[in-house]
Amino acid sequence: MTESEVLIDKRDGLGLITLNRPKAINALNHPMVLAISAALRVWADDDEVRTVVVTGAGERGLCAGGDIVAIHNDAVALRGRSAANADSVTGDFWRDEYILNALIGRYPKPYVVVMDGIVMGGGVGLSGHGSHRIVTERSKIGMPEVGIGFIPDVGGTYLLARTPGEIGTHVALTTARMNAGDAIAAGFADYYVASEHIPALLETLRTETAEIAIAKFATDAPESEILAQQDWIDACYRADTVEEIVDRLRAHGSPEAAKAATELLAKSPVALKVTLRSLRAARVAQSLEEVLDEEYRVSIAALGSHDLVEGIRAQVIDKDRNPQWSPAMLADVTAEQVDAYFVELGDKELGLEASE
Repeated sequence: MTESEVLIDKRDGLGLITLNRPKAINALNHPMVLAISAALRVWADDDEVRTVVVTGAGERGLCAGGDIVAIHNDAVALRGRSAANADSVTGDFWRDEYILNALIGRYPKPYVVVMDGIVMGGGVGLSGHGSHRIVTERSKIGMPEVGIGFIPDVGGTYLLARTPGEIGTHVALTTARMNAGDAIAAGFADYYVASEHIPALLETLRTETAEIAIAKFATDAPESEILAQQDWIDACYRADTVEEIVDRLRAHGSPEAAKAATELLAKSPVALKVTLRSLRAARVAQSLEEVLDEEYRVSIAALGSHDLVEGIRAQVIDKDRNPQWSPAMLADVTAEQVDAYFVELGDKELGLEASE
């Protein structure tokens, strides 16, 4: 990591973290995760730090997620292996990233994160578990994993499973993007601040508490488009299987439901089924740590899969947008294939729940 990929500073009572890879929309890599974790751990016991503030450099977004080209390269080398993936470069990255997500979720001081622009995947992990989550009119938030043959992680299934009704299931299976109003309605964010006021907000945080500073600039968020569609979303997505969800979407009759069915069917069939199971398990989980432990098992299994390699190839490497999923059809995904994603890893478990 070059020194400038994440800027860490302490002044005026603030612990300042700036993701600084603007050309990559501040995509996370392993050294960045380690640097952020180290700073947060020090600041937790530092009386000179009153509030942590997280922002992203550039105009495009807070964070587009993890460095999936690096993940693709690792996955190509590891394809076909199972728990051994936990010893891989990517396995190490995910382990430390999920530990960071848990740290954020239980952070003892105000954690103010500006979710301006694009916030996807790993960016949600950095922001969605914080105490003061700010969105703007430019915010575009989502978990696009099933589109690359992966499954929502970084505690994403915990957040998705706790949205009103089945909104999280819709967002996960179609990779729908949420705007500011959607994100607040879905529980991914807390406050709406116009982007033009963010610099003044950050300045005010130097002299005021997080609550007082944000209150000076926060206004009512735009109405949530996705919340307005909750009736048909709940009716279709409360089904127990992906196949039944598709059937309900097609039978509903609304153009929005028909569009959702088309979008869903373009995604990895096995990733869809694993994701639905993950969401249902996360809904009854007792803690973020419990969910992260399971997400780690699922992610390690995905790292050895055909669909993760193929999905990243189609979307990012070759950009032909024509992934050849295997199995290609939902009906061809077996229960055994889904079960394989949830196998415990023995002494390679993440183990966050046990350390609570």
